[in-house]
Amino acid sequence: MPYNLDMNQLELLLPFGLPQQELARDLVRELKMPAFATLLAKSTIVEQHRYDDFSHTLPHERWLAKLAGLPTTSLEASSPPLATTAMRNLGLQADDGFWFELQPVNFHIARDHLVLADPAQLLLSEAEARTLFDIIQPLLDETGYTLVYGDANTWFMRADDWRDMQTATPYAACGHNIDIWMPKGAHEREWRRVQNEIQMHWHEHAINEERQMRGLKPVNSVWLWAGAASDMKIASNNLPHNFHLPTTTAASANAMSGSTLVSTVSDLLAQAPTHGLLNIDSLLEPAMSGDWASWLDQFHALENNWFAPLLDALRQNTLSQLTLTLSHNTALSSFAVSKSSLRKFWCAPSLARLST
Repeated sequence: MPYNLDMNQLELLLPFGLPQQELARDLVRELKMPAFATLLAKSTIVEQHRYDDFSHTLPHERWLAKLAGLPTTSLEASSPPLATTAMRNLGLQADDGFWFELQPVNFHIARDHLVLADPAQLLLSEAEARTLFDIIQPLLDETGYTLVYGDANTWFMRADDWRDMQTATPYAACGHNIDIWMPKGAHEREWRRVQNEIQMHWHEHAINEERQMRGLKPVNSVWLWAGAASDMKIASNNLPHNFHLPTTTAASANAMSGSTLVSTVSDLLAQAPTHGLLNIDSLLEPAMSGDWASWLDQFHALENNWFAPLLDALRQNTLSQLTLTLSHNTALSSFAVSKSSLRKFWCAPSLARLST
């Protein structure tokens, strides 16, 4: 949805800034964040949503899709149509047809099923990715599918007949039994055949043996998602090809002119965005792996680096409004706070809204 605003405003997206419901009270008790507690307690609730446990797109991914002007009605059942936009963002030509993102991943065995590991933990180098890509490109060419290299973590596959395929984003499927999240549709058996061929070609390859010797996960499969037609365009160029902006990335949401890495609030405000977007995803990885001690450490680091300076910016009127959008795997809440709302003296600083 495009913005039409003329004030100095900032949207801060914090994926997994909401703790899991069953752990919320215990985790919130451990958080000592007076600035964040002030912002949260004196804010106004803008929106709150809860989603199905089996949604194929995470709540913050849905939020980004809405920002990009994508239709959100189908995101429970399938991932956003981002592939061709991702290709253009990487300087690639999206020829006529239907394209998917093909992401190298790791599956590990958990009792009687396979689980998709956190893609951020793969740490795949460019050289490794190029070698693995070169192994399977001729295989797909022989079966009539075009494979294009984007970067180490993002490849693209053209499959014009697979338009009905319902897929899940990697982070929606992460940590789950992959059978539930695997692509579904008329051609799902053909996809399974292609995926199995790829897995066999990579099985016990020297690259994976070397990775395991270095304590890294083997690259033993691929994840298909983000199917889009070649003429599909979205409103925002600042959304990344992997649908997760890097930590502390800022963009001008009204200009839609790309994203810029920022390290401080001063850097951010120096850009003087009419309506800025700041995405901080440092809580994502510990939450996905269930490392709640690290989650607490990362959250505490945000207090001095971001929340306290943003609170000062509101008080000094260098920022007109701050909207905090927090999520976990099945819920999302947005809270708006301005200088005037900071005058709510009757609202004591509190993090209670994180556990409701």
